[in-house]
Amino acid sequence: MDVKRSLTRQSLAVAGVCAVTDTGLFLTLGPPPGWELALLLGWLLVADAALAAPARFSGFVTLAHAALVLVSCMVLSDFDGMRVPNNSGLLVAGFHAGAWLRPVQAGLALLAVIGALLASVAVAGRYDGDWRVVLFAGVIPNAVLPWLVGRYTTARRAYLAELEAEAEQRRRDERVAVQRAVAEERSAVARDLHDMISHHVSAISMHAGAARLGVADDGPVRRSLAEVESASRSAMADLRRMLDLLHGHDPGPRNQPGLSTVDELIDGVRAAGLPVRLTVRGTPVTVPGSLDIALYRIVQEALTNALRHGGGQVEVDVAYRPEGLTVAVVNDIGAAPQRTASRLGLRGIRERVAVFGGDVSYGPDGGRWRTVVSIPLEHP
Repeated sequence: MDVKRSLTRQSLAVAGVCAVTDTGLFLTLGPPPGWELALLLGWLLVADAALAAPARFSGFVTLAHAALVLVSCMVLSDFDGMRVPNNSGLLVAGFHAGAWLRPVQAGLALLAVIGALLASVAVAGRYDGDWRVVLFAGVIPNAVLPWLVGRYTTARRAYLAELEAEAEQRRRDERVAVQRAVAEERSAVARDLHDMISHHVSAISMHAGAARLGVADDGPVRRSLAEVESASRSAMADLRRMLDLLHGHDPGPRNQPGLSTVDELIDGVRAAGLPVRLTVRGTPVTVPGSLDIALYRIVQEALTNALRHGGGQVEVDVAYRPEGLTVAVVNDIGAAPQRTASRLGLRGIRERVAVFGGDVSYGPDGGRWRTVVSIPLEHP
């Protein structure tokens, strides 16, 4: 919109300059005042003002200027001074005809201007038989040259637009090629993950199941093996979902973990020998699926750290508040939270929370390690 207004202002400025220049020269070099002068001045002002009209009227504007050239020579045939009062307007009209009209219309407008100039020379009676003067002093500089400049401007503008279109097409092709390469790389990574991990996880599940069946009594060993078998199957399910994502397939919302399945996660940790107490405060609300999965993964990471590096009683506190949701996991401090693996897990928690605009804090608190995550919730 700003470009359109700028072009409108510029066209008005060109029309105004032509009107002032042609009027000033005509009043300076023209005939004495009279009704003929008033008519020509009116025609001149209207024709020059029409130079600011839209491009689709360029042919009519050029014809008006060509007719003005012919009529002014007929009216001023007895006057020895200037007989072409619209010299500036004629040049701009010829340029507009060459730049904005289609080839056939532009050619007809050029012929009209050339015909008007030749007719004005014949009417003035100044043609002395030297056609070169008429050609090089009248027709070429006042009709052909501005028309050719207009055609060149249009051709150059079309050429630049073609170059921009080709460059944009190349950019689109490059983006498509990059996306294709990324998709192929993701597929290769997915295949490698499947080859490297799924066999070993399946072997773990199979051996755990075989060992569980080989234990006679229903004691802690049998229950631990059952948990290993169950955890292996869960790991395989999560792995398949991740592989689907890497392949570009939507695994769908089915069997997705969330806060509603935290009990199952805690049961697995309890079966591994770590006592966990879950507390839910407030009225549970429905959260977006992506946030639900992220909170589950955060609790899973915190419990994994407690299982590996902590000890004692682990407390998981989920609090639903009007302003948001808070998840806190507290366990005994061990030496391992300072290790690289634990810090990578904490960094993963930070990244998950940052996606949803929440806050996370963790650190020692009275001899225990506390991880607190706060997520704001949008309410309708």
